[in-house]
Amino acid sequence: SFLPKIDRAKGLLWPFHSWQSQHTDLSQKLSLCSKLCFAIGGAPKEVAASATAFFLQIYLLDVAQINAFQASMVLFIGKAWGAVTDPIVGFFITKSRWTKIGRLMPWMVGCTPFLVVSYFYLWFVPPFSGGRFIWYLGFYCLYQTLITCFHVPYSALTMFLSTDQKERDSATAYRMTMEVLGTLVGAAIQGQIVASAHTLKHCPTHNMSAGYPGNSSGTEVVKSLVRSQDYLSHAVSVKEPGAARCIPFHQAFILVMRHGPYLTLTAAFLFITVAIQLVQSNFVLFCTYAADLRDHFQNIVLTILVSAVISIPLWQWFLQRFGKKTAAFCGITWIMPFTLMLVFIPNVVVAYVVAVSSGLSVAASLLLPWSMLPDVVDDFRLANPYCKGHEAIFYSFYVFFTKFAAGISLGVSTLCLEFAGYDTGACKQPAPVVYTLKLLIGAAPVAFIVTGLMILLLYPITTDSSKAAGRLFFSVYYTD
Repeated sequence: SFLPKIDRAKGLLWPFHSWQSQHTDLSQKLSLCSKLCFAIGGAPKEVAASATAFFLQIYLLDVAQINAFQASMVLFIGKAWGAVTDPIVGFFITKSRWTKIGRLMPWMVGCTPFLVVSYFYLWFVPPFSGGRFIWYLGFYCLYQTLITCFHVPYSALTMFLSTDQKERDSATAYRMTMEVLGTLVGAAIQGQIVASAHTLKHCPTHNMSAGYPGNSSGTEVVKSLVRSQDYLSHAVSVKEPGAARCIPFHQAFILVMRHGPYLTLTAAFLFITVAIQLVQSNFVLFCTYAADLRDHFQNIVLTILVSAVISIPLWQWFLQRFGKKTAAFCGITWIMPFTLMLVFIPNVVVAYVVAVSSGLSVAASLLLPWSMLPDVVDDFRLANPYCKGHEAIFYSFYVFFTKFAAGISLGVSTLCLEFAGYDTGACKQPAPVVYTLKLLIGAAPVAFIVTGLMILLLYPITTDSSKAAGRLFFSVYYTD
């Protein structure tokens, strides 16, 4: 009985209507072109994100030459500020007016030029030394704000791609594949710059510090950020639904924060994200000072990311065959024994084996939360049919919680290096620093992953229930 309403809704909401020359029924699949254009929009953001995640810490310590305490403050305050801006941006998005290109696209188009500028100056060493802490703190906070203005509306578009859960999952897999490719490009460019600088540093063969990547080390990565708008402008055009009865933002926020599946999913992946972030941000320092792999770290990083790119289609098939919750457990637990192996057996052969295996878990940690969030939104819609137009709350606050936790972990981990006696710019670090890096790569991530998976056991949504909620979502959402 609700099929006519869905047909009417699709005429208003279908994001790729410019390519639809014929009537679209409920079972019609998204075209390959639609999925690719949607997915490519997220790749440039990940180019910049991977460069900052892998190399910003060592850049601040050994290139900008600010002390470890100041570096920890830059990383923590920047991440915390980015986390705070997520719900703020989500709030303003819900209050935005609809335009010819939708309510989300203006945010992405408008912030990109300023994002490019802020990212460039984040990798620029100013000619003065006294105020470098303020310089990097200011531009990192500005970068986090602008990347939020892009990421929150972009991720929220997933809900408007299709009425079919499988099609949304497929589009999410395409998006994750492109984003991991973007991560690969960012790590490759920045990694080769850092690696080439290592050979220029006058240090002993072993335990060499990271070298100077140059003032323009981010320019090659920055250029690709602009390209996202060209693809997105062709891929997404979301129009306003018909008149909807909507409750105020603060009431919708309270309902979302009381929704059990959302809290469970967010808490679980909060701990898992912190674990991945700890490994990612300390990996270069670990290879440089604790494992004598300074000549291989850039290739090890690339191996991890190539493995992740290749394994995303595998996890997409796996989650459709065995369910998303099972895929999360199988994929994310895979990284634990291998990170510990690298800590206890730090040689080249083991490092590459660990890299291939870790790529599987990295792919699962990227794909699964963004594939499960639309199911949570559908379940919420089914329980609260009159709470309409607040999809951005789910995505913005998920990013808020995970980013805030990651910021705390980054700040604390860098502060631990300060307390251990990290010597900025030195070729060799003292034994307590090496021991601390081993803990940050091995024991700490394992503890966070185990905690996250224990919470994920409580996640109640199954494949069958999510499909039913998805079908009913469009029947209640477009009720006149």
